[in-house]
Amino acid sequence: MDNIAGKKPAVVWALNISVAALVLLWIFPTLGLFVSSFRTSEQITASGWWSSMFPAEQTVQLRVADPDDNRIETSAGVFVVEGSVFDSGELDEVEIDSWATSSRDLGAYQAGETADLGDGETMTLNADGSYVWQGNDDQISGRAQRLFINATIPPDFTLANYKQVLFEEGNAESMGKAFFNTLTVVIPATIIPILIAAFAAYALAWMDFPGRALLIAAVVGLLVVPLQLALIPLLSLHNDIGIGKGYLGVWMAHTGFGLPLAIYLLRNYMVGLPRDIIENARVDGATEFQIFTKIILPLSFPALASFAIFQFLWTWNDLLVALVFLIDSSGQTTVMTKQIVELLGTRGGDWEILATSAFVSIAVPLLVFFAMQKYLVRGLLAGSVK
Repeated sequence: MDNIAGKKPAVVWALNISVAALVLLWIFPTLGLFVSSFRTSEQITASGWWSSMFPAEQTVQLRVADPDDNRIETSAGVFVVEGSVFDSGELDEVEIDSWATSSRDLGAYQAGETADLGDGETMTLNADGSYVWQGNDDQISGRAQRLFINATIPPDFTLANYKQVLFEEGNAESMGKAFFNTLTVVIPATIIPILIAAFAAYALAWMDFPGRALLIAAVVGLLVVPLQLALIPLLSLHNDIGIGKGYLGVWMAHTGFGLPLAIYLLRNYMVGLPRDIIENARVDGATEFQIFTKIILPLSFPALASFAIFQFLWTWNDLLVALVFLIDSSGQTTVMTKQIVELLGTRGGDWEILATSAFVSIAVPLLVFFAMQKYLVRGLLAGSVK
């Protein structure tokens, strides 16, 4: 009764739920990256992207007004500085929950309390941001007092991260150059292995010659070889023949690492094409090259597009191969992945820049994937059934 018309068996529901769960697992990180790219570093530190639409408590570091320009001496000889922490424009007017004068004791004072800074120096900060700083001549001079403010800040989104990455002087030129450098690497590194693999796949699928089975087994075996094992020997070879510090070397490296998957994928597709078409073409006098160009390639477009997606995504997001084979101390051949790392600096704490740069970087692969994704499943499933 479980399989009567109009009802789906439990295994179908389980499959649908599993697919939905996998899709969500892939979507959530991308969505989080997108949301984080519009948030400030304080917001990212204070709360996760999933709570970005709700108010969150944040700790903000501010300084009061310059005491040398704003202090007033009272009749008792006490110097006073008054103002509002919101005057600097670094923080919108919000209600302050607590505050402190040291990062070691955050939230030491509630809003409205007076802090004793020693030797008669005091600081009072109210919930509305107004403050009163009192002390003697030596205390109320020089550098302004630093305050650590805990406040519940409403959700706020900004385009400042994108302006910094895309339009700030220096960054704009670097990112633009890195973008075109990446295209210079990716386009040939995607086309070259497809051209070579298409010929090899046709030969392994439809041409009889000694050792064909061994070559197919070798291709399958190369699929499981980690590319890290070949980096140093291949770099030494490239240096010996003079292509170790330019685009040609990285093209050849990506071609070599991508060929096993390309040949395996295309061969499985081509071997599943109708044999009658190839035999009829041979009877009509077509050469192997004519069969390949006029029949096989047009029919194999889904498999070619499927591998192109994989190769494009892999080479675009690659950092290791670019660092090893694209050696350039002047930065003229820096790719996107390396440029993103350089934007973070040595400390790597600018999470908002990382999120923005990463989302800018994945924009092109996303466009390529969605433009060609209809061929992806057809190419991957090709040859799996008869």
